[in-house]
Amino acid sequence: MSYKLGEVLMFREEIAERVKAVAAEIARDADRDKPLVIVGILTGAAFFLTDLVRELPEELDVRVDFMSVASYGDSTQSSGVVRIFHDLKTNIEGKNVVVVEDIIDSGLTLSHLLTLLQGRNPASLRVCVLLNKPERRKTEVKVDYCGFTIPDKFVVGYGLDCAGMWRHLKDIKYVVEE
Repeated sequence: MSYKLGEVLMFREEIAERVKAVAAEIARDADRDKPLVIVGILTGAAFFLTDLVRELPEELDVRVDFMSVASYGDSTQSSGVVRIFHDLKTNIEGKNVVVVEDIIDSGLTLSHLLTLLQGRNPASLRVCVLLNKPERRKTEVKVDYCGFTIPDKFVVGYGLDCAGMWRHLKDIKYVVEE
């Protein structure tokens, strides 16, 4: 099966405006007395996270760390198991944590990840996603900060890829089968 780029879903200017607004929401909610640890989920969230933290006010004590995770399941178990390829270097105990993800669809991986991180005793644990696909949800995950809610279609660009392609695009576009 081969794919090609379709129409633009979100132009770079729309994305930039929304990133600023989401950063303002995070800053508004931030506890100024504790460090704010922004945890990016590699690889897709790296683009969003980079722009997001640049919009946070200087007076916040912001720390940035990354995790690389994947969800594996077999054909009889849809919940899967989260496998960590790269864990945090930062101790999050007693700190305010915002997990930054590029997209949430089924919610399975993020749900498992949040359970894992909650066990590390952060002061607070919130979720920030660039794109939310609620139609695909298999488990509920509370999204505290959301860039855009999108239809159940495959998208690429601004960190999202299709078989490693198109992650570098500045706009978010639909992918169509050829």
